[in-house]
Amino acid sequence: MSIKIQVLNNILEINESYAAQNRETFEANHCFSVNMMSSPGSGKTTLLEKTLERLDPSEVAIIEGDMQTTKDAERLERFGCQIVQISTGNACHLDGKMIHDAVEDLDLSGVRLLVIENVGNLVCPAEFRVGEHAKVVILSVTEGEDKPLKYPLMFREAAVCILSKIDLLPHLDFSLEEARRNALQINPQLEFFSISCRTGEGLDEWTDWLRKRMKG
Repeated sequence: MSIKIQVLNNILEINESYAAQNRETFEANHCFSVNMMSSPGSGKTTLLEKTLERLDPSEVAIIEGDMQTTKDAERLERFGCQIVQISTGNACHLDGKMIHDAVEDLDLSGVRLLVIENVGNLVCPAEFRVGEHAKVVILSVTEGEDKPLKYPLMFREAAVCILSKIDLLPHLDFSLEEARRNALQINPQLEFFSISCRTGEGLDEWTDWLRKRMKG
């Protein structure tokens, strides 16, 4: 058991080193970085599409993480921003070294926002810092209000919680208030955005939050 713990500690220490190097790179280029995390199907890529429609894509770069396929990256190509795809194979998260290597393929000199779309998973991505300035967790209203209590580390590590697909609320037994209450029980500092990519509700508030941080 102690050997396994030591191996895990070594892995995390190496990851922290890469994460620190990544953060130095981001800050040297005046680039605000967000790590978007969620379970599969919560709407991360759709939210990213709607976000890019409201920002200047020339100021945005994207690192797209998936276990297999490049479908999400292909969806975003139409915006003309820089995109690097990471295919993790069997790995259920992105780590510091993956981001370090991906950044080498980006020109961050004019980039003010780097979006890291992590692998769909509510467990592993929260354990690995990648140098981001803020973790953003997306919780779809189709998933249930108890997710923050079931996956506390994800919500504890996040700075922002986006409650997505709120246009579906009339068809579901989901309470936004209970979801927020559960999340705040884990992390009292969380900021919330309730968003529908279909109707556009909440998108302006979300992109305003990003713009303020892109300006430094």
